[in-house]
Amino acid sequence: MPSRPNSARRSPATSRAAPVWAEDIDGFMAFLALERGLARNTRESYQRDLDQAAAFFAKLGRAGWEAITHLDGAAWVRSIRGKPSSVARKLTALRVFARHLVREKRREDDFTELLTGPKLGRRIPGTLTADEVARLLAAPIGGDPRALRDRALLELFYASGLRVSELAALTLQQVDLEGGFIRVFGKGAKERVVPVGARARDALVSWITAGRPHLVKPRTGSQIFLNNRGTALSRVMLWMIVKKHAQRAGLEARNVKPHLLRHSFATHLLGGGADLRAIQEMLGHASITTTQIYTAVESTRLVDHHAKFHPRNRASDK
Repeated sequence: MPSRPNSARRSPATSRAAPVWAEDIDGFMAFLALERGLARNTRESYQRDLDQAAAFFAKLGRAGWEAITHLDGAAWVRSIRGKPSSVARKLTALRVFARHLVREKRREDDFTELLTGPKLGRRIPGTLTADEVARLLAAPIGGDPRALRDRALLELFYASGLRVSELAALTLQQVDLEGGFIRVFGKGAKERVVPVGARARDALVSWITAGRPHLVKPRTGSQIFLNNRGTALSRVMLWMIVKKHAQRAGLEARNVKPHLLRHSFATHLLGGGADLRAIQEMLGHASITTTQIYTAVESTRLVDHHAKFHPRNRASDK
C-alpha cells in the first residue's frame, strides 16, 4: 500500500476514509506529490474532498471505488453544501481522481465523465494601463542597493509575467542576461523559457553587479532578490514592495498587487498583437482556455473606448 507523503499531513480534526477507500486515495496522493509535483496545500485539499466523497459513498453501502456509478456521483454532487466555487472544486478533485483510477486500471470507466457542476462566471482580471505601469516602474528612486533591487524586481515582474512565487524563488543560475531570457520552474515543476526585455535586463545587471553584493551575507544562497539579512525575499515582502511603490506612484486607488503586473503583462502583449499561444507559453498556463480570459479583457477595453469616444455613443445635445 503506497504511503502518503509526509508533506501531505492532515489536520487532526479531519477524519480519514476507511481503509477500503483510503488505499486508492493514498496512492493518488503519492502520484500528485511525486509525479505531478503539486504543492502540499493543493494535495491536502484533494485529500479532504476525496475523504468526504468516500464517506458519502460508504453510507450508500458501496464496497469501494470500483463499485461507484454515475448515479452515485450525481447524488454526491447534489449533497454538497456551500458556494458554487466550493462545489466545483470538490467535483474537480473527484474527476481527477477518477481518471487516475482508470489510468491505474482500478476501474474500466470514468464514473465522473457525465457529471455536471455549477456554472461559474469567469471574473475578468484587473489590469493597469501602460501609463500606470510606467509610473509604478519609475517609483524606486536612487542608486542605493534597495532602490536598485526594487527597480529590478518591478521591471522583471512586468517584463516576464512571473508569478510572485516564481520571482521569489528565482536564482542567479536561472538568468541568462546575455541571451536575454530566464528559465522558470512553475507549477508542477514545469520548466519554461521567458524573455526578459532590454529594460528589465539593464535593471537586473545594475542590481546584480552594483546592488546585490551589498546585501550578501556568509550564508546567502543563490536567490537573486535579497532582504537586508541577506536571505531571499519572501512572497509577503515582495507584495509589500509592490504596494509601497504603488503608493509612491499615486496608484493607491488601483489596489496594486503583484498578480496585477502579471495580468498587465499578458493584456498589453495581446493588445500589441502577440499570439495567444506565445502568451500561454510565457505565462506557463497548462491550458489555452486559461489564457483566453485576456481576450475578454482586451474586448472589454475596446468596448469601453468605443462607448467613450464614438460620437453615436454620446448623449445627444439638449
